[in-house]
Amino acid sequence: MIRPMVGALINSAGIVLGGVLALVLKQPVSATNQSRARVLLGAFTVWFGLTLTLSSLNGSVGQRCKQLAIVLLAMALGKLAGKLLRLQKLSNAVGQFASRKMAAAASGKPEFNDGFRVATGLFCAAPLGILGSVAEGLSQNGFSKVLCVKAVMDGMATMAFSKTFGRGVMVSAIPVLAWQGAIIRGAALLAPALRHHAEPLLDSINATDGLLVFCVALVILQLKKVALAEYLPSLALAPLLTWWLW
Repeated sequence: MIRPMVGALINSAGIVLGGVLALVLKQPVSATNQSRARVLLGAFTVWFGLTLTLSSLNGSVGQRCKQLAIVLLAMALGKLAGKLLRLQKLSNAVGQFASRKMAAAASGKPEFNDGFRVATGLFCAAPLGILGSVAEGLSQNGFSKVLCVKAVMDGMATMAFSKTFGRGVMVSAIPVLAWQGAIIRGAALLAPALRHHAEPLLDSINATDGLLVFCVALVILQLKKVALAEYLPSLALAPLLTWWLW
């Protein structure tokens, strides 16, 4: 049975909708409304991240504490691995590429491909998309609400980018759908094996995913700068540590 990619479809639809609104609306979204939207998205992301983590910790109080300790260890080691792999530098390089293209577009006439490449790089490299896709792939039912948050964020970004680059930004919805769909399908293929071998392995990934989503909320609310890309290896380390230490 082919796993539906509802979250990825919503994210892609948000990008297209943002581009359409940019073409239709004469006035950009006010700074006040952007700030309100950011607070709402941040609060929802906090709720979802902590809910995902707490629901993934099972058993007695002692067992839950042990699970949480393993998850925190996975995040610490994952950050170290991410720093050695220079994942945050790669993520920053995408942002710097986008800044150069936007500066060039402001001083001249941008090409169609410029908007496509900038939006594709930023939207696909965003850690929130990876975290949301993993959560959706591992879920037995429903879709990841995190990707709904990203759909709103990408839609607002598309509205801004479209004013500079034009319609090319909306085409980035296609590679975003392909990228997130591949992660969702990959995680869905691994989920049955993890459940069959040991349910705690799957729970450890979900708990780690939830804490990383919570870190995303800190960035959205502008409370703390977190090198999110460096923590991505912890999603792979969490089940390995659980298998070893549980």
